Amino acid sequence: MDTPPSPWRPPLLWRVAQLFARLLVALVARLRVTGDVPGTLRRGPLILAANHLSPFDPIVLAAACQTRGVAPRIMATAGLFRAPVIGAAMRHAGHIRVDRGTAAVGRALDAAAIAATDSVVLVYPEGRIGLDPGLWPERGKTGTARLAFASGVPVVPVAQWGSHEVLPYQAPRGMLGGLVRAVLRRPVIRVHFGAPVHLADLDPAGAGAARRATDRIIDAITETLVPLRPDEPDRPRHVDPSRPVDTSRAHRRLDRPG
Repeated sequence: MDTPPSPWRPPLLWRVAQLFARLLVALVARLRVTGDVPGTLRRGPLILAANHLSPFDPIVLAAACQTRGVAPRIMATAGLFRAPVIGAAMRHAGHIRVDRGTAAVGRALDAAAIAATDSVVLVYPEGRIGLDPGLWPERGKTGTARLAFASGVPVVPVAQWGSHEVLPYQAPRGMLGGLVRAVLRRPVIRVHFGAPVHLADLDPAGAGAARRATDRIIDAITETLVPLRPDEPDRPRHVDPSRPVDTSRAHRRLDRPG
């Protein structure tokens, strides 16, 4: 009789990196994490779907997940994997390379679908750092929905707010100044783990199912974000002059501010 494969276990290097992420965030900001991941899902199978505000987001989410006992495998741009030292560390930690704009994107989704069945995979459904003028989640790419359909695992929305006050959009340009200002101001960064998104009623083979699932995921992230920015319901107080504005991918929902 075949023995079932053991669940994926995060390498020591990644667990240490998460502790380092918590230290780094504590040096430049005040991290506030609310919500939780159900205990039975902390090692997977699970997909975490987060909004994307800043180049600082991966560090924030690594730290926030560590507070909840979660060590996610991150779907990250291929550029990180090509870096001499960081790339080797990313591969060793089990993260998933995404070659955007190439045929290899399909292979990344296949790899992520396999990974999600025995671990936690962290994705950014928007597919880029958001350029919405209000920093609300943009209209998502359908990759996260297709990943959820292919793996059949739950999707938990993760909303974050405040990381845009640490690093500018154009980092590493302006990174030093951003970090110095953050150390002096110590902005509050809030992260909230929401309730799983309901997708069970959708037929993956149905026309438009991936788009409907994507919109539900983005709606869930947006709804999870609203309580994190009660005094900034329309536009953020902190304006990054290096961040361009693009409204072509605005995601609209009935109760969205503005």
